[in-house]
Amino acid sequence: MRILIYGAGVIGSLYAVLLKEAGYDTTIYARGHRLEALQNQGLLYKKNNIIKKVDIKVIDYLQDNDIYDFIFLTVRENQLYQALKELKSNKSKNIITMVNSIDTYEKWESIVGKGRILPAFPGAGGSITNDILDASLTPRLIQPTTFSEITGKKTNRTQQLIQIFKHARIPFQQVNDMHIWQLCHLGMVVPLADAYYQTEYPESVGQDKLVMKNTAKELKYNFKILYEKLHTLSPYKMHIFRILPIPILTYILSKTYKSHFGYTFMYQHAIKAPDEMKELHNQFNSYIKKWRL
Repeated sequence: MRILIYGAGVIGSLYAVLLKEAGYDTTIYARGHRLEALQNQGLLYKKNNIIKKVDIKVIDYLQDNDIYDFIFLTVRENQLYQALKELKSNKSKNIITMVNSIDTYEKWESIVGKGRILPAFPGAGGSITNDILDASLTPRLIQPTTFSEITGKKTNRTQQLIQIFKHARIPFQQVNDMHIWQLCHLGMVVPLADAYYQTEYPESVGQDKLVMKNTAKELKYNFKILYEKLHTLSPYKMHIFRILPIPILTYILSKTYKSHFGYTFMYQHAIKAPDEMKELHNQFNSYIKKWRL
């Protein structure tokens, strides 16, 4: 089983570590400073406050006939289309797109070819500091790695993916409609990220009662519109944003932003990827605005 991790940021690096340590033939695609660091030092990562190293194959160019069983595409949304163009002529059949996006998958298939895209989303977060990965998987209850075929059907390759995740001890879930799941995910993460950009001191935004209240209102509004138009939410637990009263939701948000979970999985990404999150903000709000007209 040959696996390529296309993107060497936090998400790509973490999945590379997990898959390599599970015994898979894993290669990571990187560029710039990250490429140099991986070539010179190997993939350094922190586990239980101990710095460890995994030796992993690194490439900065993908040849057309360099074929992998699965390519995990782990880039930011604003890097997605360039990456798809680069993957277009490669002969590998399965591209797992672990990307935040509101676009339809047919648009991606128009670039790389029909049947190659298997949409997914990572359940992980963290940071890379001084070339050392400090990241972890999201608790299963909150957000496991999520995927599905575009059709929603169970196929041989989704069964293969399940076996890979099981063997690597990566929590996962297979959903019926990944596009609906992505819409609901954006309905949640866009307001959560926006909160950090609305205060002078983002690291302590959980103490800002007005921002917390406005974030709660925006979440309730997003999921009200999504439910009205989709007639479902995915996963089911997203209904909590529709149902909970504003004061209770505000209180929960405040506690979450102040927590270690909030710092690891919300704050670090929002602060390090503001361009991506602001673009997703624009895309999501333009999308639901059409529903309001």
